[in-house]
Amino acid sequence: MIRIDGVVRTFRQAGQPLDVLRGASLQVKGGELVALVGPSGAGKSTLLHIAGLLEKADGGDIRIAGKLANALSDADRTALRRQSIGFVYQFHHLLPEFSALENIVLPQMIAGVPKSAARKRGMELLEMVGLGARASHRPARLSGGEQQRVAIARALANRPKLLIADEPTGNLDHKTAEGVFAMLADLVRVGDFGALVATHNLDLAARMDRVLELRDGVLVQH
Repeated sequence: MIRIDGVVRTFRQAGQPLDVLRGASLQVKGGELVALVGPSGAGKSTLLHIAGLLEKADGGDIRIAGKLANALSDADRTALRRQSIGFVYQFHHLLPEFSALENIVLPQMIAGVPKSAARKRGMELLEMVGLGARASHRPARLSGGEQQRVAIARALANRPKLLIADEPTGNLDHKTAEGVFAMLADLVRVGDFGALVATHNLDLAARMDRVLELRDGVLVQH
C-alpha cells in the first residue's frame, strides 16, 4: 500500500542544517499493522507527514498504491491523498457541532459521494466500531474512547488503501486504549488496508505485525 525508498528531509535550525531523515525506507502491505517507534524529536511525525503526502521530502521515492507521488502535481497529490490515505491523530479532531454520523458523512461528500450513500457508509462504519446507537450524538456526549472510535471510522470513510495514525491511543487510559487498539487491528485485517502507527506505547507496538524504530534518521526493524 505504501513504499518509501531512501527518503531524506533536512530542516534549517539557527542557520544550520538539521538532517531529520537520512535515507528512511519502509513498506506496508495490505492487512498489515506496522508500528513506528522512536524518542520524541526523532522525526516520526515528519515521516508520517511525508508518507501521508502532507509534506514533501528533499529526496527519495514515495509510492502510494503503486503511484509514484514524487512526480505528481500538487493537485494530483491532494487527489491521491484523499482517495488512498486516511489519518488518525492523538486528539480526535471531530467537528463539535456535528453528530458522530455527520462527521463521517462530510469527508465522503467532499469526495463527491452522494449524501444517501455517504450516510449508509457512515452507519456501516459506526456499527463496525460498536457505535451504531450513538450515531446522533455530538462529540461532547461521547467518551474519549468513543470519540477516537468515531475518528477511526471517519478515517476509513473513503475506503483508503493506507491508514496513518499518530499516537491514536495517546490520550486514552490503559483499558480504553486496549479496546481501541483491538478494534483497529480487527479493521485492518478485515479491510485489507495497511496501517502505519506511530506510538510510544511499546506494549502495543509489540503486538503489531512489525516494529520499525526511527534511529538517527533511518528505520531499523526490530
